[in-house]
Amino acid sequence: MIGSETINDYLARLAARQPTPGGGAAAALHAAQGAALVAMVARFSTGGKYEQHAETTSRIIAAADQLVGETLGLADADEAAFKGVIASYKLPAESDTERAARAAAIDAALEQAAQPPAQLIRLSAAVVELAAELLDIANPNVISDIAAAADAARAAATTARVNIDINVVAIKDAQARAALAEQTDGLEEKVVLAADSLSRQVRERILR
Repeated sequence: MIGSETINDYLARLAARQPTPGGGAAAALHAAQGAALVAMVARFSTGGKYEQHAETTSRIIAAADQLVGETLGLADADEAAFKGVIASYKLPAESDTERAARAAAIDAALEQAAQPPAQLIRLSAAVVELAAELLDIANPNVISDIAAAADAARAAATTARVNIDINVVAIKDAQARAALAEQTDGLEEKVVLAADSLSRQVRERILR
């Protein structure tokens, strides 16, 4: 599991000439880091003068911690799904029956491979939403990490989008392609806009 690897071991595998892990896993780790940053900022925004926001902060911490686990899980799911794609392309294709079975298996594997990045875009949106909630109640000493969290979630969403695209275009079934596209239609753009806006607001507050 990627979550139990050392950073060096993971990066060595990422850099190796092997199909997994790849961009999908990297996207999930972007989101996990964003969620972890949100949790950190929230924990630095507790007690004392922040007590009036304790209920909100506590909820954000719990949600962000959960997102860390969920996004790390998607890193493993993405790697496993892509291994399924590779296996489907290795199926025999000598006869018409085998070729038909192989084509069906490839489409099914590609559809499955599009699921982790689709879910990741939704989780990336959740990271940005939590970060935005913190903006007005956070400890100003760590406010830059709100922007860092938003930018990490933005990277996760845009990377996940291109991973969905590369799987969808290879699917032969037009209905399946359309269904996959609709799952996250427009959501990645909303994440980008929200993250950019949040980062801009943070910088304005720091520089004013």
